[in-house]
Amino acid sequence: MNRKARFVVAAFLLAGAVGYLMYSGVRQTAVYYFTINEFLAQKESLANEGIRVAGRVELGSVAKKMTPMGEELNFRLGEFKTDGSNDGTVPVHFVGIAPDMFKAAGGSDVIVEGKYRDGMIYAQSLLTSCPSKYEAETAKP
Repeated sequence: MNRKARFVVAAFLLAGAVGYLMYSGVRQTAVYYFTINEFLAQKESLANEGIRVAGRVELGSVAKKMTPMGEELNFRLGEFKTDGSNDGTVPVHFVGIAPDMFKAAGGSDVIVEGKYRDGMIYAQSLLTSCPSKYEAETAKP
């Protein structure tokens, strides 16, 4: 094999290795982003996949418990409706530090990231959404 042919083979091997590393890195860190309605429609096909789901914590569904690994939260994630109706929810389990904006009574807009299995989202991270606008507190007489 002459010198030019060895260079071409080495270049293809190097390009293939870099391409494989890029593909495997993106594959391991990529997660699907869904709203709660999109997730509920196809949740069984997303079992054990990395997912990120946005929804509102159902009022009165939050259960907190301290564990040696951190605060354990169990709650139900539902739609962004304010009229109290609910077309579907999914239970969420999270262990870690809850964001300051997370309301213990429920009603927080959150994004949970984790995996869905056995009918529950096991969240690795929990993010809360900021309100779209802040209003000044009314003066008390």
